[in-house]
Amino acid sequence: MKYKALIHTSLKKSVLDPQGQTTLHALASLGFKEAQSLRIGKYFEMVLEAENHEKAEQSIHVMCDKLLHNPVIEEYSFDIKEMPS
Repeated sequence: MKYKALIHTSLKKSVLDPQGQTTLHALASLGFKEAQSLRIGKYFEMVLEAENHEKAEQSIHVMCDKLLHNPVIEEYSFDIKEMPS
């Protein structure tokens, strides 16, 4: 079966986000004073093949842990859906 996974990674709340702060200041300088905080992350959209939903989830966890996120400073979450055949 084919699955589509939407994976989001972001810095842990305890980790400073200088890129987010810089972007927030840039927004303020452009007049967007309503923006109060900003954190920047990454987004992955992946199609994968697996025997079942559980195997697909296991594969995504392994891929995230080995390559797609840095477990020391980042956390991740994902949504996964079966694709129509």
